[in-house]
Amino acid sequence: MSLIASDHFRIVVGLGKSGMSLVRFLAQQGVSFAVADTRDNPPELATLRRDYPQVDVRCGELDVEFLCRADELYVSPGLALATPALQAAAARGVKLSGDIDLFARNVKAPIVAISGSNAKSTVTTLVGEMAVAAGKRVAVGGNLGTPALDLLSDDVELYVMELSSFQLETTHQLGAEVATVLNISEDHMDRYTGLPAYHLAKHRIFRGARQVVFNRQDALTRPLVGEGLPCWSFGLSAPDFKAFGVREEQGEKYLAFGLQNLMPVRELKIRGAHNQANALAALALGHAVGLPFDAMLTSLRSFAGLEHRCQWVRELDGVSYYNDSKATNVGAALAAIDGLGSDMHGQLILIAGGDGKGADFSGLRASVAKYCRAVVLMGRDAGLIADALGDAVPLVRVSTLDEAIAQSRSLACAGDAVLLSPACASFDMFKNYEERGHLFARAVGALA
Repeated sequence: MSLIASDHFRIVVGLGKSGMSLVRFLAQQGVSFAVADTRDNPPELATLRRDYPQVDVRCGELDVEFLCRADELYVSPGLALATPALQAAAARGVKLSGDIDLFARNVKAPIVAISGSNAKSTVTTLVGEMAVAAGKRVAVGGNLGTPALDLLSDDVELYVMELSSFQLETTHQLGAEVATVLNISEDHMDRYTGLPAYHLAKHRIFRGARQVVFNRQDALTRPLVGEGLPCWSFGLSAPDFKAFGVREEQGEKYLAFGLQNLMPVRELKIRGAHNQANALAALALGHAVGLPFDAMLTSLRSFAGLEHRCQWVRELDGVSYYNDSKATNVGAALAAIDGLGSDMHGQLILIAGGDGKGADFSGLRASVAKYCRAVVLMGRDAGLIADALGDAVPLVRVSTLDEAIAQSRSLACAGDAVLLSPACASFDMFKNYEERGHLFARAVGALA
């Protein structure tokens, strides 16, 4: 039975992927709703008009009077709550909510909730595969893949959900069985007033959580929780009680839990210290919901990583090429630079640049100086990155991705790696980070 009231009027604001999932869910519930979108021709408009011709849809500038007819607005993650029309509606008593909030009110099985500036998709996918290996009927989605409301089913035993800060802004009480913020670094500073506001949005994931997992190497991930709430930690240091970490014995590094060594690090297919941290986070989350270690370790041994996330493309002339196009912020690029750089004998040729989203690039300088032979810069904010890096390493400016690859190849020596980890969004040059990554992999594959 749904927990959604039938006597309220609702408006779905934003007709993208999550907006369309809201339309499907509300229509199935038989409740009264309408749709609004700031765009004149939103991506799902034709689908809406074909499948739900009876639904009132308003496109273009948001009409405050229309919004105020609703008891509740389900706001797209892509639309900032600071939008004046939304603020005006809220001031007049209209509730601002979202698809994850509605999902949480209707879900019947436990939720593993995962957020963070970086590595959300990798850890979410890993936990999902661990659950499958353990024989669970699991649904994986949210910000990754399938929208949350499309996953709702009485057959699901466990939900593994990737959640963005944008989704969490409209989530009032998630009530996850276990929740984590993997890491926090500056991202989306074009939307938030600063890091504290971004941090607060991320930490909404812990509301109503029965257990928490935090990164003991990142103090910003640790929530303020009451006494008695089970807490598990992960990090690259040796673990103590209720902690996951890396222990070294007789020259061999192990993923470990407490005093127990679980598996040698060398058996991981995913490379770099950052991926060791991702593996530990997944183990902590899976353990919190009762997944057995043998199933989780089997998954870890076979997991080869996700496309565009520090993905090995090929080796040519002794040089490895990695596609990390998903690194759309400084923190993600740092994770790849530090993770790969500390795990190889040669140096990195870094390809970076694009739309920086208002970020501060100065945090890249120390790691670039330590692990990079050179940096090849492209895109709109190449100059800002160059200013931040200064004379740390040689810098090369290019106009195209093909030129970046050619320059990187000429700069690299045997034993080095060329790493596309832009620290920027792609929209100034590409449709999205996937297109950027695919074009990189295709061009690298064509090198002779």
